Amino acid sequence: MLIDSHAHIQGKEYAGETEAVIARAHAAGVGMIVAVGGAGDMSSNGEAVRLANSFANVYATVGMHPHDAKDVGANELAVLKHLAEDSKVVAIGETGLDYYYSHSPHDVQRRVFGQFIQMARQTKLPIVVHERDAAQEAVELLRSEGGGELRGVIHCFTGDYQAACAYLDLGFYLSFTGIITFKNANALREVVGKVPLDRMLVETDSPYLTPVPHRGKRNEPAYVRFVAETIATIKNVDLLTVAQATSANVKNLFCI
Repeated sequence: MLIDSHAHIQGKEYAGETEAVIARAHAAGVGMIVAVGGAGDMSSNGEAVRLANSFANVYATVGMHPHDAKDVGANELAVLKHLAEDSKVVAIGETGLDYYYSHSPHDVQRRVFGQFIQMARQTKLPIVVHERDAAQEAVELLRSEGGGELRGVIHCFTGDYQAACAYLDLGFYLSFTGIITFKNANALREVVGKVPLDRMLVETDSPYLTPVPHRGKRNEPAYVRFVAETIATIKNVDLLTVAQATSANVKNLFCI
């Protein structure tokens, strides 16, 4: 059994066919999906929780993407903390820092990320981190604000091995997407080869980052198998070994 640890199947891209998407995932050997809130506006969080409560094998997270940190105030934080009390919510996020696009000012991103770190500590939930071109500051915030009590995952990891080691030293997991199947991703595949399986998750980030051989199409959880198969090839192990390890890691992190 594989687990897609990060997907946005509550989005409009799947309107009217969510049940079919989940069924295709199950047929492909994907036994569980984590529907991640925080991509887009606040409504994505409530939709993720509703979806999780509609399907036994779907769980949810709640947060706000760093692109939208500028739209997060006291009211939004209160709503998200309330949603986090739902029994199917397994983490806070996605949240973090994105200095590649900088859709929200960097100081605002840092402030809001710190607030979500505190929410994770208060709720005793792990945190799902989005980080792009901001590894050093993300590590510093996770260390200083986390107080040694924080568990979590760096989703869609695309950094170098130095960044990977910094996150691993914090006790975090690293999650890999269909990017590792891309022709130009040799450097990232080298990192995959060095990261131990017991610290690794697989994800689709659906509807984005569709892996080869479906690149160019809408992504969906069934395709997480291609990510796992690529990891198996890189590490010279079989798919079952990757599936067992990454699924155990998801269950351990999210207490499922």
